[in-house]
Amino acid sequence: MSKKIACLITDMFEDVEYTEPANAFRQDGHEVITIEKEKGKKVKGKQGEAEIEIDSSIDEVKPENFDALLLPGGFSPDILRADDRFVQFAKHFMDEDKPVLAICHGPQLLITAKSLEGRTATGFKSIAVDMEYAGVNYKDDEVVVCCGQLVTSRQPDDIPAFNRESLKILNK
Repeated sequence: MSKKIACLITDMFEDVEYTEPANAFRQDGHEVITIEKEKGKKVKGKQGEAEIEIDSSIDEVKPENFDALLLPGGFSPDILRADDRFVQFAKHFMDEDKPVLAICHGPQLLITAKSLEGRTATGFKSIAVDMEYAGVNYKDDEVVVCCGQLVTSRQPDDIPAFNRESLKILNK
C-alpha cells in the first residue's frame, strides 16, 4: 500500500540523502511531499547537485495527514529545529509510532523534540555525543532499526542499507 511521506527539508541538505531515498520511495509507489517554511521555494543541497521545489508550507500541512517522515541530513535539520513548528511536526510521528526515517544529521530534529530517549539509533559521528546526552543507545552501524518505527543511518555511504530498511518499514 502506498504511503504518504512528509519530508522536512531546507537549504543546505545533504543532496544524496534526499534524492536517493526519495527516488527509491517513489519507485516503490510512495508519495514524498517536501515541507519547508515557504511553498514553491527552491532549496539547494550543500553539494550544489540538487535543487528541489518545496511542495508545501509547514503552516498548510498537518502531521496527521502523513504516514511517515523522512529527515535527510546536512545542515537542514539544524536550521529547521530552531523553528518549533518543525520540531512539533517531527515529534508527532514519534509519539504516534509512525515510521521515521532519519539519516546523518536528521536525528537532530528528534533530539530537539525530546523523542529519542531510551531508543537505539545512529547518526553522523559529530552528533553521536548529542544523541547520547538525549538518552539514545547510540550504535555506530550503517543502519539501525528501533521499535519497528525508527530507521537511522550515519552518512551517504549507508544509503543502500537505509533505503532497504526504510522500504521494509514502509511496506509493512
